[in-house]
Amino acid sequence: MIRSIARVPTDKGSRYLQQLCKHWSHNLAVEFTPEAGAVVFPRNARGADWPGDATLTLQAHDGSLECRLEASAAEQLEALKEVVARHLDRFAHREAPLRFDWQNA
Repeated sequence: MIRSIARVPTDKGSRYLQQLCKHWSHNLAVEFTPEAGAVVFPRNARGADWPGDATLTLQAHDGSLECRLEASAAEQLEALKEVVARHLDRFAHREAPLRFDWQNA
């Protein structure tokens, strides 16, 4: 598995985490609390044919939202980075664009 982490500066991390998880809970496997969340993207999500599932875990901190992506292929990871950033920017429209400094682990 390939991993990447971004710590997004925001004072509304819990709010954005919950909005994102609620949004994706209609179509994906999602678990969340106000402080943490997890979203599973199936390998065949949106017509893609990746070698395996991918997971996004979120953790709200004071002053930031930590986003951790784990994927089975580099292309899958890069695509999901864009999807996560685009969705969070939509929820954070007053703060957008948020700063995502993805660091591959």
